Amino acid sequence: MKNTDLHGVDAEPRPVFRADCPSRPILDQIADKWSMMVMALLERPTRFNELKRGLEGVTQRVLTQTLRRLERNGMIRRTVLPTSPVGVEYSLTPLGESLREPFGRLYDWTVEHSEEIRSSQRAYDTRADA
Repeated sequence: MKNTDLHGVDAEPRPVFRADCPSRPILDQIADKWSMMVMALLERPTRFNELKRGLEGVTQRVLTQTLRRLERNGMIRRTVLPTSPVGVEYSLTPLGESLREPFGRLYDWTVEHSEEIRSSQRAYDTRADA
């Protein structure tokens, strides 16, 4: 059967987001709220506790898991410092740095539309409660 739009005109095939698509776990990782916030905080090499202080509400366990996934995906670099006690700092790799612009646009969009979204949420909740 031919794929047509409402007017009977041939339509472009819609994308199918297959379960085995290699982009899905990557998108899941970088779209994670903690990952996005960590990467936004990494404007310079930063130690773990400084990251934790900048992410109100994150647990040590979740931050550790987030940093490990970002490092595994090549987004951040973990550097062990020759200090006593041993220190560790995190920084963006060139690949991670390449996400700074799209994350910035997403953050700007969020700030710009936050009141409109909250208003929609209140209206929805009022309708749902009625």
